[in-house]
Amino acid sequence: MPIFTYLSGWRLPTIGLLSATTCLLMACSGGVTVPMRGPATTMPNTAVITETTSTTVPTATVAFAPDEFTITLEPVVEGLDAPLFATHANDARFFIVEKAGVIRLLVDGALLDAPFLDIRDRVNSNGNEQGLLGLAFAPNANESGFFFVNYSDSNGDTVIARYAVNADDPDQAAPASEAVVLQIEQPASNHNGGMVAFGPDGYLYIGMGDGGGGGDRYGNGQNPETLLGKMLRLDVTSDPAQPYTIPADNPWLTADWNGADVRDEIWAVGLRNPWRYSFDRATGDLWIGDVGQNQFEEVNYTSANSAGGLNYGWPIMEASACYESADCVADGLVLPVTEYDHSGHCSITGGYVYRGEAFPALQGVYLFGDYCSGTIWATWFSEAGEWTTAVVLEGGGTLSSFAEDQAGELYVTDLNSGTLRQIVVTQATQ
Repeated sequence: MPIFTYLSGWRLPTIGLLSATTCLLMACSGGVTVPMRGPATTMPNTAVITETTSTTVPTATVAFAPDEFTITLEPVVEGLDAPLFATHANDARFFIVEKAGVIRLLVDGALLDAPFLDIRDRVNSNGNEQGLLGLAFAPNANESGFFFVNYSDSNGDTVIARYAVNADDPDQAAPASEAVVLQIEQPASNHNGGMVAFGPDGYLYIGMGDGGGGGDRYGNGQNPETLLGKMLRLDVTSDPAQPYTIPADNPWLTADWNGADVRDEIWAVGLRNPWRYSFDRATGDLWIGDVGQNQFEEVNYTSANSAGGLNYGWPIMEASACYESADCVADGLVLPVTEYDHSGHCSITGGYVYRGEAFPALQGVYLFGDYCSGTIWATWFSEAGEWTTAVVLEGGGTLSSFAEDQAGELYVTDLNSGTLRQIVVTQATQ
């Protein structure tokens, strides 16, 4: 059973350990290796680029009455090995990521025997928060065959790599096609982030944790020289001959931050461990579930019209509370739209805005959960013009991830039980 261990503010999910990898990472020519840098140039507790109201408040409201409906989780696939994520490839197939380094394929409701991809020989899944952590298919995957993964290598460092689908079999990837896009040194085994997702702009967003330890031990959250504790934004499709290029409108490409240069790859700063984020497929808005220290978990919302250059506040703040001192400067920081404390909970798992057709009552509602308690909440911008959050399910298992299929229906992966379940809504009995 996974448990959470608290050590001097350092929270780690402890899960059954898998065998250590015995092979080194395959050749990564063409990739970019980024060393971890120290906190010597950490910025003061202020932000220069201020998020405006227009990017933190939606233009549309949602009518949702949670007491009128019942949400349940219906099993779809069982017998998975520590599932951490699931996604689609712009078609009806569903790809399920297993921690050890395997991607399974669900076709017409049946789990194929042969894995879509097996890279256990290069994935280090021994650490509690290490393994094959993320998967995203390129927007043009139907033509290019490219998809991207985020995994921990034999040294425990983060690897973002591109793979290609087998030209002769779309249900099989080509393991030898690996092209490393980015490699980032990790000082600890936790707070690796792990999510990769393409935004509505066609760029790849990579959520990086602060490097682990407790209390931003390595000083990365507000350090402009490191990619740790940041949201990155890369162009990985325009020129396949290069690992990546920098989008011309990345916020710090020509600007600086309090007089200091910022890495060009960075889109936003001040994240602790963004364990799952998503883009609303209808609006392009970005939702981030950022894991807190030992008191609060938070959900950050940023509308699609944001140009980036944001500061989500860690470690100045933990959710909407000052963290480093009893008094802090919050000017210019993006504060969460909802948060919860650790009364029976431990670690947020970010989710999705429902945009499917099967359950109209959920339309426009953001669902997210807690890894330990299995509680699922709904958050929406109500007709009263305010953010509203309500519990819609309790005891939903060890929620390692939410997932969205091609049709916009939502699912959850349960790490302990090895199950993929669909979120189902029924009319509550009166």
